Amino acid sequence: MKIIIAPAKKMVVDTDTFGYDDTPQYLAQTQQILAELRQLTYAQAKTLWHCSDKLAQPNYDWLQKLDLNRQLTPALLAFSGIQYQYMAPDLFTAPALDYVRANLRILSGFYGILRPFDGVVPYRLEMQSKLQVAGTPNLYAFWQDRLYRALAPTAEPIVNLASQEYAKTIRPYLQPQQPFITVVFASLVAGKLKTKATLAKMARGEMVRFLAEHQAATIADIKDFDHPDWAFSPAHSTASDLVFIYQK
Repeated sequence: MKIIIAPAKKMVVDTDTFGYDDTPQYLAQTQQILAELRQLTYAQAKTLWHCSDKLAQPNYDWLQKLDLNRQLTPALLAFSGIQYQYMAPDLFTAPALDYVRANLRILSGFYGILRPFDGVVPYRLEMQSKLQVAGTPNLYAFWQDRLYRALAPTAEPIVNLASQEYAKTIRPYLQPQQPFITVVFASLVAGKLKTKATLAKMARGEMVRFLAEHQAATIADIKDFDHPDWAFSPAHSTASDLVFIYQK
């Protein structure tokens, strides 16, 4: 069973908590993307990033000196957005760390796909960014099926805790009959399911921690998520969607 999650925009450098195990599998392709990013003017980069000058300027300055081989942080610690804060990987037990090493993968527009202890540097690039690389119109076309091939060389079940933007890198390449289970965290609003982004990110991080701490081995194990704010809803779930309803 493999678990996929999205990266976070917010990143940090942490070379002290854990060492990194290896470099990312598709580092040569990342170098190609970096070369294209460095060809952008400041105005083009700001447009690509959809952000203010306050964010764009330091990111553009960092882009010019970024070194893919120095000051590397394990990916699981490098991303520090809401999902990762609630996952709290720095508090994992040794068995939980071994579990995520084996089962968890982080999808990335810049690196393609990351194992939790691949060494990375901070970057700013979303998968849906319209960056042309190596003659392709966008990052989906550039990466093609590489992420899937690295994720699941066999037709094992995939647990999707990623956003739609990132799940799109895997879904088209699934093998026939391969289970692809999306975990949905939603609120019931006027009788309809509504996903609230911040709550969902928090829950996804807590779900990863739960699966790692309990050494989850089957899809059925996911349903045992015992968070006080969330309850599994068999009535709203399907064969491909496991739905948890917010209880507050």
